[in-house]
Amino acid sequence: MIWDNNDDITLKTCANSPRAIQQVLNECRELRKPYVVITPSMREVTAIRRILVPVSRLEEEIYKAEICTYLARKTGAHIILLQAHDYGSRARQNVGKMVTHIKAVSERTDTPISYEIVEASKDSSKVNREAAERQRDFVPDLILLTASREYGLDDLFFGPQERHVIGRALVPVMLVNPREDLFSLCD
Repeated sequence: MIWDNNDDITLKTCANSPRAIQQVLNECRELRKPYVVITPSMREVTAIRRILVPVSRLEEEIYKAEICTYLARKTGAHIILLQAHDYGSRARQNVGKMVTHIKAVSERTDTPISYEIVEASKDSSKVNREAAERQRDFVPDLILLTASREYGLDDLFFGPQERHVIGRALVPVMLVNPREDLFSLCD
């Protein structure tokens, strides 16, 4: 399996039930490195060729640029940035910052990192769900999300967005904790 022998990433497996997924999310809230959640309904991934990265208006989204470029550099994967369809410009600015990072890393490596920007049909509050709904269109080997910072009332009643994406995902889902004091990536 591609996740074996990787100290930079924590692997979590769980049943496909909302309760089991939520338990894993709760266990991982304080991790200082990215974590991958795999359920029995996901197909086994033997290589990462395409990474789907939904991008919303939230500032912490740009942390995903470091993770996806790291993975793309190691695996040669193509990055798909799914930009939220917002009225404001913050999602577009986040994508711009991510592209700047991808280009900077790509210039320092022998193999250029390929990426594309795709406009989502949904706004920032629903772009993660759209990523789960459109995974058959993009055929990713990995979906990269930012975990919720704090759980609000709607998250307590209906569950956080990442739980819904994991429940619908056909491929492993990698999450990054958004708080700066929890984020680190060995390179």
